[in-house]
Amino acid sequence: MSPALSGIVFIASLIVTLAVVHRPLGDHMYRVYTGQRHLAVERLIYRLAGVRPEAGQRWSAYARAVLAFSAVSVLLLYGMQRLQDRLLLSLGMPPVPGHVAWNTAVSFVTNTNWQAYSGESTMGHLVQMAGLAVQNFVSAAVGMAVAIALVRGLAHRGKEELGNFWVDLVRGSIRILLPIAFAGALVLVAGGLVQNLAAPHEVTTLTGGTQAITGGPVASQEIIKELGTNGGGFYNANSAHPFENATGWTNWVEILAILLIPFALPRTFGRMVGDRRQGYAIVAIMATIAVVSVAVLTGLELAHGGTVPQAAGAAMEGKEARFGVANSATFAAATTLTSTGAVNSFHDSYTALGGMVTMFNMMLGEVAPGGVGSGLYGMLVLAVITVFVAGLMVGRTPEYLGKRIGAREIKLASLYFLVTPVLVLVGTALAMGSPEQRASMLNGGPHGLSEVLYAFTSASNNNGSAFGGLSAGTPWYDVALGLCMAFGRFLPIVFVLALAGSLARQDPVPVSAGTLPTHRPQFVGMVVGVTVILVALTFLPALALGPLAEGIR
Repeated sequence: MSPALSGIVFIASLIVTLAVVHRPLGDHMYRVYTGQRHLAVERLIYRLAGVRPEAGQRWSAYARAVLAFSAVSVLLLYGMQRLQDRLLLSLGMPPVPGHVAWNTAVSFVTNTNWQAYSGESTMGHLVQMAGLAVQNFVSAAVGMAVAIALVRGLAHRGKEELGNFWVDLVRGSIRILLPIAFAGALVLVAGGLVQNLAAPHEVTTLTGGTQAITGGPVASQEIIKELGTNGGGFYNANSAHPFENATGWTNWVEILAILLIPFALPRTFGRMVGDRRQGYAIVAIMATIAVVSVAVLTGLELAHGGTVPQAAGAAMEGKEARFGVANSATFAAATTLTSTGAVNSFHDSYTALGGMVTMFNMMLGEVAPGGVGSGLYGMLVLAVITVFVAGLMVGRTPEYLGKRIGAREIKLASLYFLVTPVLVLVGTALAMGSPEQRASMLNGGPHGLSEVLYAFTSASNNNGSAFGGLSAGTPWYDVALGLCMAFGRFLPIVFVLALAGSLARQDPVPVSAGTLPTHRPQFVGMVVGVTVILVALTFLPALALGPLAEGIR
């Protein structure tokens, strides 16, 4: 079978599986977030935490709860790393340096999982399990909770309460993420992934030297890093490491896990707003962008443009032979279209235009299908912007699902969209304007700019992948990228919740002749166009100086 045909079969099987799972998983999440019954373990958690699960929260209280929980999580994870040498299962690892611990704590709490360290030589088993893996669960649950709060804002009629953050957090973790992760970990162990608490093993290499091979609870962390669109690997090589991704079929399972919940959440949205067609429209927008992105990236890598790939006959530099070009490119597209950031190949070694596609995926706001929760609320914000633009251009009433989009709503939506471009472009400019930070670039010219641009794009969009040619483990980069992760995560969340509160207070307006139908192919095309045009207008100059300049030389 040719590489192109093999890639088509690989991608088609993923699409079919996602289509089959879309309905039952989406319906399950609908029942989770709308049900009134609390499980016994959930009631115990509420009692221990002093939470009244029946109490609703307005958007401001919901936002304070999100921020407070996240701040405490950063402090706890930072403390675990700094005190690592005093903890069980530390494997003799010393405390993590302060700037790395800060960067890592913010990274995992914000669902970014940017890693300024090598996991197998920096973190003990307890920090990996009780620190990083726990944040993989709860940071994903936070994203889902915020998305559900926005959906409630669209669905509610003159009611200011958006639900209870603590209930949404606990239910998302226990009823959705944990069961799927448990089953997925068993599948990955069967596929050859490591799951133990062993100390490093000394082995003799082919050249007669020795090397310490670290084991650990890898499979359980691998599945939640993909399922929760987190991305932080147990090993420095991430999902290119055979202990994290053993075979071609485990590679398929991991990509499926990345896309599973984000592609099912639109079904939940449709059920909650009482119009399943709206959910189909949102998932169609996501699917359209995703299919085009996967096809373009795979095509560019299979075409292997460039002097070295042409001479070698394939763009295999930085890719694992057990996955090949097409399956590596599909993985890269899936992780950058979502907020996952896991890698099974070296993005820095992609062709210039192929690397640009991975950057462009993140610049879209990671909405196709995006991170767990963040993809849905990002797409709904873009739908709000599209409705407003359509109202200006064709005279339609600016309303979405019966809620008018007035000055307050469009300001909040616009602020949401502007946060990450400001962080990306300002951060890149500061780095490129400093001789000390330019010294961290292993490459000059357009590719060096691409490495810096990729880093700030990844951090600000809470992705976590990187062009590995940039030595970003310096105190300046750790602090700067950590700030980008924090602002890139929590400012948009505040704007989304404020938008949800504004929409929830409104009584729905009746459909009229001036109402724009938001469930038809016309609207799907409009949202896709607005998404791509907004990103192109914002980032095209930077892309022209980096990957475009490199690709057309």
